[in-house]
Amino acid sequence: MEILRSSSIFIILLVFVPALIQTKADSVYCSNPRSRCYGKYIECPYECPSTSYGNYKAKVCHVNCDSPVCKSYCKHRKPDCNGPGSACYDPRFIGGDGTVFYFHGKSNEHFSLVSDTNLQINGRFIGHRPAGRTRDFTWIQALGILFNSHSFSLEAIKAATWNDEVDHLKFSYNGEDLIVPEGALSSWYSPEKDVKVERVANRNSVIVTLKDSAEIMVNVVPVTKEDDKIHNYKVPSDDCFAHLEVQFRFFALSPKVDGVLGRTYQPDFQNPAKPGVAMPVVGGEVKYKTTQLLSANCLTCLYSPENSSNQEMTSVTEYLPLDCTRGASAGYGIVCTK
Repeated sequence: MEILRSSSIFIILLVFVPALIQTKADSVYCSNPRSRCYGKYIECPYECPSTSYGNYKAKVCHVNCDSPVCKSYCKHRKPDCNGPGSACYDPRFIGGDGTVFYFHGKSNEHFSLVSDTNLQINGRFIGHRPAGRTRDFTWIQALGILFNSHSFSLEAIKAATWNDEVDHLKFSYNGEDLIVPEGALSSWYSPEKDVKVERVANRNSVIVTLKDSAEIMVNVVPVTKEDDKIHNYKVPSDDCFAHLEVQFRFFALSPKVDGVLGRTYQPDFQNPAKPGVAMPVVGGEVKYKTTQLLSANCLTCLYSPENSSNQEMTSVTEYLPLDCTRGASAGYGIVCTK
């Protein structure tokens, strides 16, 4: 009889444990009327019950309120170089349309990656040209962002050799250097709270969030000896070409968005990259070139902060993991609840 009673208690506990776990999971309410999942509560999975986290190695709850299935899933908050919106390697892009293409640019020059009426993101390219080559090997070394009449930059610091114990990231806001303390989960907010920088590892990995506009996941990495051997870069001994691996996610782009990567988010964009080609290269250096990292003076640049209030929404809007510790929706069209 005692064994039966104990078994019953054990079964009851098994029944109630999932319920207890479920009560701790965040629910996300899609409050943006333009999203496909508007008006719905989406519960986070048991595997990642929170949209924020205390362990930087843990996955977080990701919600896309514009998804036809209206479901959440677990995701690491670091760049996925094989996912849409990424720019990695030398440099290989994956567009918003999912097409892989290469844009080489030129060493020590700047190019418009994304240009919209209220957002400009430029990249500074670094690299070198070994003897006998007709073009530079290039990597993205820095990002320059114009947003809400402010400027923000993020760059990989040059190093002769790579050391994982050293932080190779440098930041600036409105022309002034800023310090984001080392250590996972440390963060910085702009005075208006419209720019957030959060470390997702002790060093060399951050997420930059531009309120209502974009999330940018960034890693700093070197050109490794293995990369050098495989691609025959012939990297000199005094520079490991520290560069950025980046993945962008956008909240609200206009249908006319331009830039090397930005144009792939146009609703009717026809990608010139040839499918089936091992290394599809697209040009456009002349029309995307800017004179500085923080300028919007290329031939196709659209950035105009005074017109941002009239920006038109596009159907390719994405919704991202949220920081529920700030309460409400923080302007993202999503509300976190318990």
